[in-house]
Amino acid sequence: MCRYAMSGPYKDTYACFDCRKSFKQISRHDLPPEVYERLEFKCPQCAAPMVSMGKDFRAPKQSDLKQWKKVAILYRHGFTYHSCGCGPGYRPAELRQLPKFLEKSVHKRSEGERLLLRLVK
Repeated sequence: MCRYAMSGPYKDTYACFDCRKSFKQISRHDLPPEVYERLEFKCPQCAAPMVSMGKDFRAPKQSDLKQWKKVAILYRHGFTYHSCGCGPGYRPAELRQLPKFLEKSVHKRSEGERLLLRLVK
């Protein structure tokens, strides 16, 4: 059985790329959907909207600019750390590994997803 239950003590991790900080927030499974949809998680420091990174996200040190840049690029390409507790899958450890990882991942996507990625860039 997977580590995370649908509700319980596990909270979702949200990140602020501007401040390079992460914060745990109430899980979407612990609230009714109509309440959760209206919530907007803002950074306590700068009040910018935070992004949901998943329960398996471990934030880099605030001073590690390369790792934060890597995480932000992964997020922009649709890679987060959401899983059932079995792990989100492979993520590159270093920023220099990112281009090769993204190139491989694009080939696994459908034609529509590849088109959308080109439009977003």
